[in-house]
Amino acid sequence: MSTSTLRGPVWVAVRQHRRVLWAATALLVLTALILLYQRYSATSAASDFAGTGCSVQVTTTDCGGTVRGFLDAQLDLHNWLGYTGVVLFVLPGVVGAFVAGPVIGRELESGTYKLAWTQSVSPARWLMSKLAVPVAWTVVGCTALVVLYRWSRFQGPEGVYTVHWYDKLGFAGLGPLPIAYGLLGIALGALAGLLVRRTLLAMSATALAVGGAMLAMITWVRPYLWPIETITGDGRLPGPSAWTLQDGVILASGERMTREQCGATDWASSPCRDLLEGRARFTDYHPASHFWPLQLMETGIVLVVAAAVAFAAFRVLRRSHA
Repeated sequence: MSTSTLRGPVWVAVRQHRRVLWAATALLVLTALILLYQRYSATSAASDFAGTGCSVQVTTTDCGGTVRGFLDAQLDLHNWLGYTGVVLFVLPGVVGAFVAGPVIGRELESGTYKLAWTQSVSPARWLMSKLAVPVAWTVVGCTALVVLYRWSRFQGPEGVYTVHWYDKLGFAGLGPLPIAYGLLGIALGALAGLLVRRTLLAMSATALAVGGAMLAMITWVRPYLWPIETITGDGRLPGPSAWTLQDGVILASGERMTREQCGATDWASSPCRDLLEGRARFTDYHPASHFWPLQLMETGIVLVVAAAVAFAAFRVLRRSHA
C-alpha cells in the first residue's frame, strides 16, 4: 500500500472529527493559559509580599489587606492546580468514550466503514487510521499539560497551601501516567466499539471500564507497587512529605493492630488502651523518594495492559471481518 493511501484514511478521520478535535484542543489551551496566569499571579504576589515586611503568621492591622491579597493569589493557584489534576484524571475516560462511540461504534452501527474497505483499505489499516488521530492528540496534549503542571507546582513560589505528591488527583499529573491511561482509554474504546457496535452503549461501557481500571489501580495496586517502608517507635515519619498507608501499635506478642482495629474494639478492654511493655507504634509509609518508582511502575503496567487490549481489539476485528 502506498504512502498516499495510508494518509487518506487518517485525513478522513481528521475531517470527520475536526470540530471535536478543535474543541478539545481549545479546552486544553484554555486550561494551560489560566494555569499560566495563576502561576504568574502567585509568583508576583509572593515577590511583592516578600518586600512588605508583613508576615502570614503574625498579622498586624496595617498588613491585613496585604496578607489577604497574598493568600488569595496562593489559593487561586492551588485551586487551579487541583482543577488541572481533575482534567488529567478524567481525560482518559473522555478520550476512550470518544473513540468507542463517534470514532468506532458509529461507523459500525451505520455501516459507513464498508466504503473505506472498498477503497483498498484493509480492516486493520482502517482501525489503525481511526486510532492514530486520538493517539497523537493524547500524547501531545497530555505531555504539554503534564510539563506545565509540574512546572507550576515545583518552579512556582513556595506556597502556604500544600499539594502532596501522593494526592490521588495530583499524582498522575507529575509524570507520564496520564499518557499511559489515555492510551489505555483509547484501546478500551476501540475494543468496546468493536464488540458493542452501538454508539451510546460503547461510550458508556468504555467510561465504566476506564473508571473502574483507574479506581482499582489507585486504591488496591498503587500503594504496593514498590516496597513499603516501616518505622517503629514513636510512629513519627521521617519527613512531612511521606505518604502514610497504615499506622497502629505493635503488641507485646508481636501482633500488629491498626488504628482502625483499635477504634473498632471496646476501649475499656482494648489492648490499645495502655502502652504495655514490649509494644511500640508502627507506621507503614512511602517516602517522597518513592514517587518515581511508583509512577514508572504504574505507567509500565498500564502500558502493558493497553497493548494487550489493543491486540485484543485487532483480533476481534480480524475474526469479525476475516
